[in-house]
Amino acid sequence: MGAASASEFVRVLDARLRAGERVVVATVVRIEGSASAKPGAKAIVDESGRLIWGWVGGGCVDSAVGDGSREVLSERRPRLIRLDLDDEVLGVGMPCGGYMEIYLEAMIHDPKLLVLGHRRIAETMAALGSSLGFHVTVNDALATPESFPSANLRISDDPEYAKLDCDADTYVVIATQHRSDYEALERALLQRPAYVGLVASRKRSALLLERLHEDGVPVDLLRRVSSPAGLDLGAETPQEIALSIAAEIVQRVRGGTSSGKPLTSVRGVRVSDSGVEVPEGPLESAKCPT
Repeated sequence: MGAASASEFVRVLDARLRAGERVVVATVVRIEGSASAKPGAKAIVDESGRLIWGWVGGGCVDSAVGDGSREVLSERRPRLIRLDLDDEVLGVGMPCGGYMEIYLEAMIHDPKLLVLGHRRIAETMAALGSSLGFHVTVNDALATPESFPSANLRISDDPEYAKLDCDADTYVVIATQHRSDYEALERALLQRPAYVGLVASRKRSALLLERLHEDGVPVDLLRRVSSPAGLDLGAETPQEIALSIAAEIVQRVRGGTSSGKPLTSVRGVRVSDSGVEVPEGPLESAKCPT
């Protein structure tokens, strides 16, 4: 990529990200044969799978890149796709022939965590969210820098949650101890965030959902509420409850299994009297921290 093209690539990518768009950068990393694109060629792909800048081969290559890009955005993890340009049945079948490898990487702004409430569950959620890379907003009358030092934004003048602002990358945790929880839940649901977790008893949750249903909130939105919020970790303390909610959110973000089973029971190393057995299949989810 020449200097002018590189500058244009940076300009277009920056403009899309500043506009809050989710895009994928596709980079040709390897070719064999007479593939028309060269290593280093780049393209920017939007959420629909459409190339909006650059070129990585045209034709069926663009189609394969578009399909892969949608999956990368959905899964929030990069992917290397391998394209057989000769095979018109199992590959993409291009006249130039050859073989290509294209690396797809999602360019997404940090997911947003919106915490409503101020007690220990809310405080721990904000801290966990920050450490997990979320842009954290706390909305509560007692949202102070002392209580929520890691929050990116603290809103303390919004008792009815009129300033509540969600999008498809927002994860909402309502831990208001019954204070304005109806208003918070209604406003959050109508904006269709990625996740709504309600910290409340089953009785309180049922009362709120029944009232929302009577007030005309669609059933498909009510079904989006996680209550009790969190995975079943046997949590009892506020900190443990916050951890279980954070685990459920990570599960949603990363597309983990709904069972929430321990990794060792899913694909762990097995030890028996006959020796140690490593299960077949990829183990990328079990990488050691560096």
